Amino acid sequence: MNKRWIVFFVSLVAFFGPFSQTIYVPLIPEVQQHFGSTELVVNLTISIYTLVLALMQMVYGPLVDRFGRKKILIPAILIYIVGSIGAALAPSIWPLILFRAIQASGIAAGSVVATTVIGDLFEGKMLGRSMGTFQMFVSLGPVLGPVVGGLIGGYTTFTNVFWFLSFLGIMLLVVNIYFLKETKTKKTTGQRFQIRDFATITSNQIGSAIVLLAFIQYYTYYQFIVFLPHLLQERYLLTAVQTGGVFLFLTLAVVIGNWSGGRVQEYVSKYKLLLTSTTFTIIATLFYIAIANVSIGWLLVSISFFGLCMGLSSPVQTTLLVNTFVAKRATAIGLYNFSRYGGMAAGPIIGTMLYNYRPFAEFYFSAFIYICVLIFAIQKMNKKDNETTEKIENMNG
Repeated sequence: MNKRWIVFFVSLVAFFGPFSQTIYVPLIPEVQQHFGSTELVVNLTISIYTLVLALMQMVYGPLVDRFGRKKILIPAILIYIVGSIGAALAPSIWPLILFRAIQASGIAAGSVVATTVIGDLFEGKMLGRSMGTFQMFVSLGPVLGPVVGGLIGGYTTFTNVFWFLSFLGIMLLVVNIYFLKETKTKKTTGQRFQIRDFATITSNQIGSAIVLLAFIQYYTYYQFIVFLPHLLQERYLLTAVQTGGVFLFLTLAVVIGNWSGGRVQEYVSKYKLLLTSTTFTIIATLFYIAIANVSIGWLLVSISFFGLCMGLSSPVQTTLLVNTFVAKRATAIGLYNFSRYGGMAAGPIIGTMLYNYRPFAEFYFSAFIYICVLIFAIQKMNKKDNETTEKIENMNG
């Protein structure tokens, strides 16, 4: 099968992680009423899913490195289907929470397998382009989820969201059984996993920098997702529908950035692209703080600028990781994804504590941490004694 189709299929599985996370969000009030539960308990169906999704990245990474890509992905999709069907049939809120955890434990393999397969199949410019495609799918997941969930919930009950996910899961299973070939080779076969593998990755100049950048990138992104609606509705008096339209600008900018970032790697040093795009992401965050209250037009410009810069930096992160840790690609990506999901979870929590302190305090804090991480990344990547860095630079220049 054409390699580009394989990229599409594995990226689609990765898409379902964040998509399944947020498709359920518009239906939370209905679920609370249906089960007669409290808001706190119902919200566990979201937070438990996110927690399991993050933790399982650390599990699937070593498994994929050890046993293969397809051998892990197929059972993982089966687990996702079981979780989706169980959620549709759940008689009360606690079984629903359990099956949401099972859902997440299965689909968590998608992102690890997708990036590892792409790293196995491609080199050079096609590796960067394929990583751009992967990042586009992952970026679309959390935004399209509430849209689709709202449409389904508008015409039927919340249980049909899970039947819908079950059906799509079966389709994913069939497609990947028949079309995905095992891409693990002797070259990508590492030794048995050891806990110190994670320390090896985080002590590497590239590994440590990218893991931290992944955290702060998605930490900041979720500041926009959580707190932008407050500004739009309180300052500009926008409706929920209009607020959703504003988010389309942010999403479209991220997608364009992902697509472009996969191709810019062909002409610019990967390290220069990573550090430059990160610098401009910080500038975009500060620009949003300065301009968001001026007018809705300038606000749209500022969030689009942020989305574009963030999107540009994402493909090069995964490209550098899979090139650096050939024998431990999946383990490195698992750690990267864990850090990214950690940022998603920490963003709303810390941001909420800062939100009422002063206007845009949550974004000032994000920019400050971003600057610290950027300085750390520059120091790590400028070390002259890193022979691996020089070798990869020559290979991909």
